[in-house]
Amino acid sequence: MTGVQFLFYAFASMLVVSALLVITVRNPVRAALFLVLTFISSSGIWLLMQAEFLAIALVLVYVGAVMVLFLFVVMMLDINTSPLREGFIRYLPIGLGVAFVIVAEMYLVVRARNFGVDFVSIPARHPEGYSNVREIGSVLYTDYVYPFEIASVILLVAIIAAIALTMRKRPETKSQNPAEQVAVKAADRVRVVQMKAEEKQ
Repeated sequence: MTGVQFLFYAFASMLVVSALLVITVRNPVRAALFLVLTFISSSGIWLLMQAEFLAIALVLVYVGAVMVLFLFVVMMLDINTSPLREGFIRYLPIGLGVAFVIVAEMYLVVRARNFGVDFVSIPARHPEGYSNVREIGSVLYTDYVYPFEIASVILLVAIIAAIALTMRKRPETKSQNPAEQVAVKAADRVRVVQMKAEEKQ
């Protein structure tokens, strides 16, 4: 067994174990931390496949931003997971059936003899000056430009919808209107009141 194959099996084993722990542990904070380990193991496999950009993007975007946000939300909400697990046994047969179908489909798609390749073989060395970032960009903005634009529009609509759902007018909320502040004149700010002088008794 070569060093690359050993690293592949090590990262793959860690990936499978951590993914199973994500869905089996009871503490949501620990589940999020195991999901971080799953992402890091996936990035290690991508590095073995010479996909450095995808590996770094996975670590920076998901581990560095998304999972930190998940941890903050889970720790601030302090969710009580005991009511969520009450109906677990009732839906267990359906879940096992769906899991079996997913595993069967994954096996039919990724088994090696369908493609005639060895997944743990060393990838071919790229020539000097090769940039997988440039290759991803050229494919993304030429062959898949329309799906990329559609996905960006869907994400924009999702952001606008999330803002619209959370922006509610509450009577106790105090806010300022910048247009009214700019339109105020000096005469509106200060009012001179004339009063009669009073004698001191």
